[in-house]
Amino acid sequence: MSQDFFDPDRYKWRKVTGGPELTYKVHHDYTILGWDLEAGTLDMLVRWEGDGGHCPIHRHTSTTTVLVMAGEQHLWDIHPDGSRGDPIVRRAGDYALTVGERLPHLERGGDEGGVVFFGNHSTDGVLYEILDEEMKPILDVTLEGLLEDWQQNT
Repeated sequence: MSQDFFDPDRYKWRKVTGGPELTYKVHHDYTILGWDLEAGTLDMLVRWEGDGGHCPIHRHTSTTTVLVMAGEQHLWDIHPDGSRGDPIVRRAGDYALTVGERLPHLERGGDEGGVVFFGNHSTDGVLYEILDEEMKPILDVTLEGLLEDWQQNT
């Protein structure tokens, strides 16, 4: 029996990069596996290379299931004073559940990259909010908006 249960090449990926004005590198890909807008659910994968690229600073506002599929997930909470918490490292096979509103955080793969499954469950359609480096919200990411972005850019 094969040990390889996950093949990232089976999916259409949307590349996300950030501008040079940021003090950290934004670089990752995502794909959407399935959704039910009426039920408020969306399942997706996020993939990071081992280049130190992050997701934009964001804060989850919905319940989110997290399962590391390959590599590692590194994240740092960002406190209201701008300081970063201790790093959290999740490795392939690690599971987490975030419930409700969380601190903003930076998130990336490990030295070899990483692929993480996110199962999003929202009662109001908002999954997370993106913040600028002063921790001011700049964008609510919704189920419909994320789905539309993925469909238009893959």
